[in-house]
Amino acid sequence: MSSYSTERKQAILSKLLPPNNKSVASVAKEEGVADQTLYNWRKQAREQGQPVPGKKTTSDQWSHETKFAVVVETAALSESELGEYCRKKGLYPEQIKQWKQQCLKGFQSNEQQAKVLKQQTKEDKAEIKLLKKDLRFKEKALAETAALLVLRKKLKAFYGEEPEDD
Repeated sequence: MSSYSTERKQAILSKLLPPNNKSVASVAKEEGVADQTLYNWRKQAREQGQPVPGKKTTSDQWSHETKFAVVVETAALSESELGEYCRKKGLYPEQIKQWKQQCLKGFQSNEQQAKVLKQQTKEDKAEIKLLKKDLRFKEKALAETAALLVLRKKLKAFYGEEPEDD
């Protein structure tokens, strides 16, 4: 079992990234590394927070975690450094700005979602209370109707009338 230096692993993994976007099979064949080894390296890099795309080749199809990792990685970069980073990764600065806005909206919407959920819960409780009240009313009406039918039947039986088909 051969061991690879960190630099060599990064060089091989960089072939999977934009702008090359080569497949794991082609890089494995080209470099003489097992496919599974490349998959493991890619998984480890992703777990370390590096923006390594999976099966999706275009950056718009990347997972939310990968996009967030790119936003975090580029947060402290200047415009020129961001441009260099984008050229290296095959991205556009506008994409990263859009992803950043989406991340911020996600944080903001959590607070808004909590308010909406609280309001919805309040409305649901009021509706449940109203439905229970309506159900009790209908149960009483049904019980009264059933009692009247029983009384009518007993009255007819008392006077000896033939029961009619109702």
